[in-house]
Amino acid sequence: MSDLSPARSTDTRSGSGTDSGSGDADLRDARDGDDAAFSRLVAPLRPELHAYCYQLLGSAHDADDAVQDALLRAWRGLAGFEGRGSLRSWLYTVATRTCLDIVRGRSRRALPVDLGPAGERVVLDSAAPSTEVGWLGPYPDADLAGGPASPHARYERREAVELAFVAALQHLPGNQRAVLLLFDVLGFSAAEIADLLGTSATSVNSALARARRLLAARLPATTQQRTLRLIGDDRVRKLAAGFADALERHDTDALIALLTEDVTWSMPPLPHWYAGLPAVAEFAREVPMGRCPSWRTRIVSANGQPAVACYVGPDAAAPHAAWSITVLTLRGDRIAGLISFLDAAHVTRFGLPAVLP
Repeated sequence: MSDLSPARSTDTRSGSGTDSGSGDADLRDARDGDDAAFSRLVAPLRPELHAYCYQLLGSAHDADDAVQDALLRAWRGLAGFEGRGSLRSWLYTVATRTCLDIVRGRSRRALPVDLGPAGERVVLDSAAPSTEVGWLGPYPDADLAGGPASPHARYERREAVELAFVAALQHLPGNQRAVLLLFDVLGFSAAEIADLLGTSATSVNSALARARRLLAARLPATTQQRTLRLIGDDRVRKLAAGFADALERHDTDALIALLTEDVTWSMPPLPHWYAGLPAVAEFAREVPMGRCPSWRTRIVSANGQPAVACYVGPDAAAPHAAWSITVLTLRGDRIAGLISFLDAAHVTRFGLPAVLP
C-alpha cells in the first residue's frame, strides 16, 4: 500500500466525512487543482492532525514539518482518494506514515529524567546543553478540541498531550504509538486502523495490547486532567500565579512553600535534574533566584497543564528576553514537578513576543 492509498473505512463520526454539499464541491474543485478548496477541506482537521503528530514525535516543531509534509503528499495524491472512506481517515493514513518515516530516522525524544539519576548537588559552571539528545518539547494546547473523538476513546484530547503521557509514548515503537493513539485517543476501530496501516485487525489488537501494557508501567496513577479538576480552577490559577510572582520577586521562601516534599525540577536541554525539596530548594536559590537578575512572566497553558512563560533581563528596567516555558505538574494543592523548557523558540510558539520591552 503506497503512502497515498486511500483508507477504505466507513467512518461515520461527525465532521469526518466529505458528503456535505460544501465538502463535495471543495473536493471536486481540489481535484481540479484548486489549492484554496483543498485548504478549506483540511482546515477543520489541522489542529487534531497537528496534536496527533506531536504525540507521535514529541516535538511541536517536528509536528509542524510532519503536517506540512503530510498535507503536501495528500494534495499531490488527491486523485487517489476515491471517497470510499472519510477524508479524515485518509489524511490520518498519510500523516501516520509521514510520522513513522520520521520516527524510523531518529532516536526517541526524551526528558532529563529518562537519562540518569537526579543530581545530588546543583551543577553550575559545568552545566551545558546536551546536543546529543532529541528533547521532548512543550505543546501549546489552545487549539485542542475538547473531549474524546468517540464514546469508545479511553483518553480525552487534553489528557493525551499531558507531558507524562507523551513522554511515555516515546518509549513505544512507532507503530505501537500510532495504534494506541488512533484507537484510545481518536476512536478509530481496529478494522479502520488495520486498513489505515495496511495490516490486519489481529495485528492491530496485538500491538494495542502491548502498547497498553508498556504505557501502564510508565504512567502516573492519576492524570493531570483529573488532578486539575479535583484541585479546582481557582487553586490551579493561584498556584501558577504564585510561582510566577515568587520568581519575579526573587522570593525563594514563597516559591518553596508551593512545592511538595518530593518535587522534581528539570531544564531540558540541560541534562541535570533535581528531586526532593532540599535539592530543588538549593537549585532555586542558586540559579533562578541567585544568577538571574530579573524575571518577568506570563501565565499560559501547555500540554493541558498550567505553565509559565519566563523572560530574563539584566535589571527590572531593561528589556527582558524570552527564556523558557515552565510546565507545572500539580498534586493535591502543591506543585509536584517543574519542567523548564529552555529556548526562546518555545516561548514564541505560544504566540508571545521574543522580548518584553
